[in-house]
Amino acid sequence: MQQYTARGVHGQTVEVLAQRILTGQLPEGAILDLNALQSEFDVSLTVLREALRVLAAKGLVDARPKRGTFVRPRSAWSLLDGDVLRWQFARSPGPGLFDDLHELRSIVEPGAASLAASRATEADLAALDAALADMAAAGADPLAAVAADLAFHRALLAATHNELIQRMEVVIETGLAERDRMVHGTDGPRDPVPSHKAVVDGIRRHNPAQAARAMRKLLDQAIEDVARLERNHLEDRQD
Repeated sequence: MQQYTARGVHGQTVEVLAQRILTGQLPEGAILDLNALQSEFDVSLTVLREALRVLAAKGLVDARPKRGTFVRPRSAWSLLDGDVLRWQFARSPGPGLFDDLHELRSIVEPGAASLAASRATEADLAALDAALADMAAAGADPLAAVAADLAFHRALLAATHNELIQRMEVVIETGLAERDRMVHGTDGPRDPVPSHKAVVDGIRRHNPAQAARAMRKLLDQAIEDVARLERNHLEDRQD
């Protein structure tokens, strides 16, 4: 599904309505008062309906004759959609969302590393090496560090040469970007190069078990980083 990019009044309308649905301000089954929303947002009915079409495509709302436009049950939401994920992370996600992301990555990425060790081409290895080089060069620049980490995991999934695994990029990257921004935005983040290089070493040696083991260790470090942030936030609130 194509990712939605917010633009102007239309984009703001989509974002605000999405946040209200995801936070429960507009609960499941709620009927949307289009006239009230049109007045509140000061937009034309055409703009409002177009915004609702975007949300409908992502499973958040639907419209029925005699019932009107309503919020669909969470079970119908396209939770793997890049925008829905981004909207959830944008509303200060609790640890549960990061836990779900970690579990997903723990299932997908060690297997991806194992496949990459069997299938990676010289071009794949070059892409992984380039991401490592960018990671090392990023230093204390959080934006560069995030970009390099995303490039690494994108290259890893590509090296599996499995189109379905590569499609997991949207889910992993969206959550990973938010986690990285939190981690790299704090003082003293650990050097990410050694743990990522260990994965590449296993792939370069065509050793699936080594690559998968290194990826599991990398993921263990990632969950430790999030746990450290949560401890720091708790201590700050207690001060």
